[in-house]
Formats: sequence, structure tokens, C-alpha cells
Amino acid sequence: MARQRTDLLSKLTDAGEEAINRLHDAPGADRLLAVATNMRDRVDELTKKVRGIDAMEKRLKNLERQVDKLSGGAKTTASRSRSAAKSTASRSRAAAKSTTAKARSTASRKRSDATRKKS
Repeated sequence: MARQRTDLLSKLTDAGEEAINRLHDAPGADRLLAVATNMRDRVDELTKKVRGIDAMEKRLKNLERQVDKLSGGAKTTASRSRSAAKSTASRSRAAAKSTTAKARSTASRKRSDATRKKS
């Protein structure tokens, strides 16, 4: 029984080695290997970055808690303050655009009125 298992394992090993050799000799195999290696390296880099982001989020939460304690319990989270800043900025940009557009239309009306009066 042990001899049959050994024979079976040796056959599987030989078949695996043959398959690997065939793949190695196939055209484009070196490019495929390079792409696979490059992808592995990129995944490793991304994994390290994601781990860093998790640590930063944890640190941010701790800092927010400290700020809440120091401010006397008034809750202000970073996400709320960021969204408030974004909405304020977008409102001020929209107001500036609106004011600029009104000024331009007023100036063009005055020019056309002045041209009509001269004619």
C-alpha cells in the first residue's frame, strides 16, 4: 500500500514538473511571469498603504475624542467639519459666480443703453 502511494506521488510530481516545463517553454511565458510578479508587488504595496490608513483613522478617532473632552463635550467630528467646509466653500463660489454674472449683465445693459442714447 505504501509503495502504491509513493508511486502515485512520484507520478503526480513528475506530471507537475512536466507541466511547469511546458509552461516555461511556451511563448509569452516570460511576460506572463513578469506581469504576475509586478502585480504581486503592487498588491503588497497597496496592502501596506491600507494598513497605514487604518492606523491613521484610529489615531484620528483618538484625537477627536481628546478634542471633545477639551472643548467641554461639544461634539464636532472631522467628517462633519469637512462637509460643512465643502458646502460653505461651494456656496461662496456659487455666490461669487452669481455676483459676477449679475455685474456683467448690468454692465452690458448700461453699454447698450449708452449706445442707444447716442444714436
